[in-house]
Amino acid sequence: MAPPRADEQDALAPPRRERPSRLIDVAVALLLLVADAVIVVVAVVLLVAVGLGTVHAPSSPSTARSSDTPVLTWLVIWGVPAVAAVGAVVHARLRMPVTAVVQGLFTLACTVLAIAWTRMLLS
Repeated sequence: MAPPRADEQDALAPPRRERPSRLIDVAVALLLLVADAVIVVVAVVLLVAVGLGTVHAPSSPSTARSSDTPVLTWLVIWGVPAVAAVGAVVHARLRMPVTAVVQGLFTLACTVLAIAWTRMLLS
C-alpha cells in the first residue's frame, strides 16, 4: 500500500486555527486591562462604602442585623470570578497569551475581592 499523497494528508489532518497577530493580542489585552481595572476599582469602593456603612459605634445600642443575604448577591460576588476564569481559558484556547495572562490576573483579583466581600457579609 502506497503512502497517501500530501494533498490527502492535509485533508485528513484536523484544521488548525491560526494564531492572532501579536498586535491584536496586545491591543485586546490593553482594552481588557482598562475595563478590568475599572471593575476592580468600583468593587473596592463599594466594598469600603458598604463596609463603613455597616460599622457600628461601640457606644451605640446593638441593633438586630439580618444575616440573610439575597442569593442574587452571592451569585454576583462569586459569578464575576467564575466568568473571569472562563474568559481567561477562552483567550488561552484562542492562543492569545498576553490577553490570557491579563484575564488570569483579573480572575485572581476578583477572587480576592469575592473573599473580602464574603468575609464582610458574613461578619
